[in-house]
Amino acid sequence: MVIAEKQLREFVKDSGLVSKADFEAAAKEADERKQSVGAILVGKGKLSEDDLRRVQAYVLGIPFVDLRNQKIEFETLSLIPEPIARTHNIVAFRRSDGSLEVAMLDTDDLAAIDFVKKKVNLKILPRLTTTESIKSVLLQYQKSLKAEFGDIIQQETLSLKSFSEKGEEENVSESDLKKMAEDLPVVRIVDTLLKHAILQGASDIHIEPQENELLVRYRIDGILHDAMVLPKTASASLSARIKVLANLKLDEKRLPQDGRFKVETGGEKVSFRVSILPIYFGEKIVMRLLRESVSGFTLEALGFHGEGLEHLHTGMKQKTGMILTTGPTGSGKTTTLYTMLDILNTPQVNISTIEDPVEYQMQRVNQTQVKPEIGLTFGAGLRTLVRQDPDIIMVGEIRDNETASLAVNAALTGHLVLSTLHTNSAAGAIPRLLDMKIEPFLIVSTVNVILAQRLVRKLCSSKEKYFLTKAAVSQLSKSIDLDRVLAALKEEKVVPRDAAWEKIPFFHPKETAECKDGYSGRVGIYEVLPVTSAIKELIMRSGTAAEIETEGRKGGMLIMIEDGLYKCAQGITTIEEVLRVVSE
Repeated sequence: MVIAEKQLREFVKDSGLVSKADFEAAAKEADERKQSVGAILVGKGKLSEDDLRRVQAYVLGIPFVDLRNQKIEFETLSLIPEPIARTHNIVAFRRSDGSLEVAMLDTDDLAAIDFVKKKVNLKILPRLTTTESIKSVLLQYQKSLKAEFGDIIQQETLSLKSFSEKGEEENVSESDLKKMAEDLPVVRIVDTLLKHAILQGASDIHIEPQENELLVRYRIDGILHDAMVLPKTASASLSARIKVLANLKLDEKRLPQDGRFKVETGGEKVSFRVSILPIYFGEKIVMRLLRESVSGFTLEALGFHGEGLEHLHTGMKQKTGMILTTGPTGSGKTTTLYTMLDILNTPQVNISTIEDPVEYQMQRVNQTQVKPEIGLTFGAGLRTLVRQDPDIIMVGEIRDNETASLAVNAALTGHLVLSTLHTNSAAGAIPRLLDMKIEPFLIVSTVNVILAQRLVRKLCSSKEKYFLTKAAVSQLSKSIDLDRVLAALKEEKVVPRDAAWEKIPFFHPKETAECKDGYSGRVGIYEVLPVTSAIKELIMRSGTAAEIETEGRKGGMLIMIEDGLYKCAQGITTIEEVLRVVSE
């Protein structure tokens, strides 16, 4: 099913999907690089992957299907397991006597077709479709899972009740609690809870006992959503099951406990960090989901651009010094650090980390988990790390004077140090270090770049366009330097040179079947502060965070709210979302 390049070019040229000038430029480049003209046009953003697939389907004579508004029978859908469907972008949508129609993004994926054929023992009829179409069908797996979850609860409530009432007693033995945790209904409920959270892309699971019920909530894209209400009788059994998984004390209900366990699903390893806190109505459980393998991220994909991206790359090229990332818990600091480590991770360097906890596992990186209960603190670990001949050191978090002092010392003695601080802005990191008793002359000698970040939700592909009124522009100008943002947009060729705010399209979220609230996924908004000679002078004079920020802005730094508006003008997020996150 290989398409002749000449045939593809003729169809693309005649389709009217791209201008004649763009097609001719792409054709010339394709000849020079010996690539397909389709790949060049997609790479330059002149043609979408879905439009290219439509052309390919037409050339090959393969039917093209759009499944976005189709409800597929669960019996047909489940013929292909959800992990296979998600990994290979292949879904079953229609079954007839002796054959099964499957929608795919790549009809040349013979391994996937062969797997499905062997599994269902039917003739496979491949059809081409779009990315959005596949996504909408994958969501139907989740809806079916929710129905399955409800059925489990309904069927097992009575079975849970007898165990749970026993578990509420103070003097229940550990062996009885263990028996409760291994009871089949409890195991099925917890497994389904975890599987559903992974499928939904949740970052946290909250299990909260109320007076008359047990509330389960998932944090998705930074927002908590009610996922399920369970019978109050399930509380003790679920708590016991999660304690068994995390290797915690089953009979301890008065003190907080912390633990960890791993789950492998669909070829993906997910680590769950468990925190249990006694509250008035029982034990509240919060589980943080951590996808253990991380690769393929780029700083551009995380949302860095322009001068900020250049300053970050310059800082990473240094052999010594510090790069600090700041922001509240859950703002993506660790992902940013790991992305930088992934870029720096070459065979020529030795990278060592000290973390609490180790959130992602990376090849060729020596990662150490702190264990304060046995004396392995950030400080103690860092002392040992510098004797391990590292080129690059990553300290999960600078929390105290000792860790700050050791990190600065490591940066002074020939190491590149990456770490995080809890401050609200990039400029705020300097007073924080001074507060940790780090001398100003040491800060100016070591700190290369400081960045601050937050995460905003990204708009789905379906969104409503609108334009700012003069009144809206005037209102925004009270809190944002619009001229600076517009200059950055023009400099990076996001908008034309003669663009004005009233002519730039913005977007509102649009609710669809695929995107419940119009958002899906998150991206960072940043401020990147290079420690220039002018800022060094301010630090030596004990300048305030406000003075340092003003100096940074003179050098071209966009503050977070300005970077947020920049991304709104790109159509990535909304003004309301940026204001919500920055004002939190």
